Order: sequence, then structure tokens, then C-alpha cells
Amino acid sequence: MSQATEATPLKTERPAPNRGGLVALPRRLWALVTWPFRAVWRSFKVVRSFLTEDPEEVSLTDTIGESLDSRQSFFELLSAFGEHLDALRIHLTRTAVVFALAIAVTGWQSQNLMALLGLPLTGETLSFAWATWQAPTLATVQPYLDSGYTAIRQLQTREPAEGLATFMRVTLLGAAVFAIPWAVLELYLFIAPGLMARTRVSLLAGIPIAGILFSGGVFFSYLVMLPVAIPFLRDSFGFGNAWTPSSYFALITNVMFWVGVAFEMPLVVYVLATFGLVNSGMLIRGWRFATVGIAVLAALITPTTDPVNMALVMLPMGLLYIISIGGAWIAARSRKANEAAA
Repeated sequence: MSQATEATPLKTERPAPNRGGLVALPRRLWALVTWPFRAVWRSFKVVRSFLTEDPEEVSLTDTIGESLDSRQSFFELLSAFGEHLDALRIHLTRTAVVFALAIAVTGWQSQNLMALLGLPLTGETLSFAWATWQAPTLATVQPYLDSGYTAIRQLQTREPAEGLATFMRVTLLGAAVFAIPWAVLELYLFIAPGLMARTRVSLLAGIPIAGILFSGGVFFSYLVMLPVAIPFLRDSFGFGNAWTPSSYFALITNVMFWVGVAFEMPLVVYVLATFGLVNSGMLIRGWRFATVGIAVLAALITPTTDPVNMALVMLPMGLLYIISIGGAWIAARSRKANEAAA
């Protein structure tokens, strides 16, 4: 007789609730909410260490001598040199990208830029600057743009590619005005890791000053020099005028660019004084040679030979030389403080 066996029901296990995901969700939300604050704090720590930490002082002679002691040290020196080259490549690439973007923007507005550069032909440069200062609107600028368009249409091309060359010249000048401060910043970021902290801070303040000085030179030549030089060249000798776009815009852009470069003199002197190459006493004792050099530079920059235009360049450059003496004195005091702290 077979014994009946009673079937027992199978026990099914319920899956455990995924509490880990529920616990991780508030953490993820908290991380998402606090991410901007943490990013700002990390950036602050990086900037603070960049401006306050001094590099390890090792002379170049000792570094080369140690690298020649063993093959491993020599390979480490080559590796460090390769890292510096790679960093330089990155800085140059970023500078090229910014310059390309500036070329795209100035190329887009090149017709308006050429119209504004044509205002010295009409004698309306100062009135345009004053009207724009009072009411910087498109309605204020548009009549001057129309006047500039009319003036540059009177220029006559003599070669097929002359218009394209003029367009590229104006575009590159406008791009240089916007890209040079960024190029100075990239140069600073390349050399800053090898400088002392106080020197980094001092040179960092010079980056916006470089842009201000260059732009100041460009606007000075546009508002002060060219309104005097262009009528002198056009009306002083009694000849008929048939200027070409290449000759006119080459004159305008060369004067504006080189005057802008000349206005960088205080910053250049400050940097040289920071590294101990010049000092304020040297500049004071050499004021006679500086005066002759400024006169020669003014003669090379100004498009005319009359003393009025040369004086318009020499006076601000003489003032910039005096400012350079003060900057060299400040840089020398900062350098001595760094040496005392070291």
C-alpha cells in the first residue's frame, strides 16, 4: 500500500528592496546642488596656490651638472624640457585660436571698420568720438559710417587684388587689437610657474595694463595724430589727390599699430626692471639718449615730416618715459622685497 505524501508548498523569497539606490539618490542630488560651490572652492585653492607658492629654487648650472651624473638624471632633464615644449605648444595653440576668432569677428565688421578709418578723410573723427561718448547708440554712429563709406569710395584701386589686400590689412589690425592682450596672458601663464609669488602678482597686474596701453596708443593716433596728418598730406602741396585704398589704409594701420606698440614702453621697462636688467637711476641718467631715441622713433612713426606731428608723438612718449621711471622704481623695490623674503 502506497503511502500518500502530502505536497508542501514551495516558499518563494521576495527580493530585498533596493535601499542602496534610495540612499544614493539624496547624495547625488546633494552633489549636484553643491557642485558649483565645490568648483568655485577648488578654483579658489588653485588660484591661491598659484599666487602664493614659490617654486623650488634650483640653479640651471646645478640642474645640468646633476643631469650629467647619470643616465636617469639626463633622461629626466629631457623629459622636463619636453614638458615645457608641450606647455608652450598649448599656449601657442590657444593664442592662435583666439586670434582666429578675432579675425572672424573683425572680418564680419570689416566694412564698418574701414568706414570708421575713412573718417580722417572727412575731418569728423573728433566729432564722431564726442557724439559716441555722449550717446553710444547705432543711430548716433550710422551718419558717421555713411560719411566714412562716401570717403573711402573716392579711393581708386589700381590692381585687381588691391581691395582684398586692403580688407585683410584692416581685418588683421582689428584682430591684433583684441588678441594681443590674450597673447600677453598666455605668455604670462607660460613663464609664471618659474617665478616667485610676488613677481607673479606684479606681472599679473601688467596684463590688463598691456591691453589698455596698446588700445590707448591706437585711439591716440586715430583721434589726435591722423586728423592732423591726413589734411596736411592732402592739402599742403597743391597737388591733386588720387589715393589708392592700399596706400591710404597702409598709412592708417601702420601709424595706429606702431603707436600702440610704442605706448607699451612703461610695461616693457617694468618687466625689465623686475628681472633687474634696468633700474630707475639708469633711466634718469640716460634721459638725453632717451630723448634722441624718442625723436627718431617719432620720425619713423609719423607719416609726415612737419614738426607738429612729431611733437604730437614725442610729447606722450616723453610722458610715458617718465611713467616708466616710476614703474622701474616700483619694480626694483618689489624685487628687493622678494630677495629679502627669500
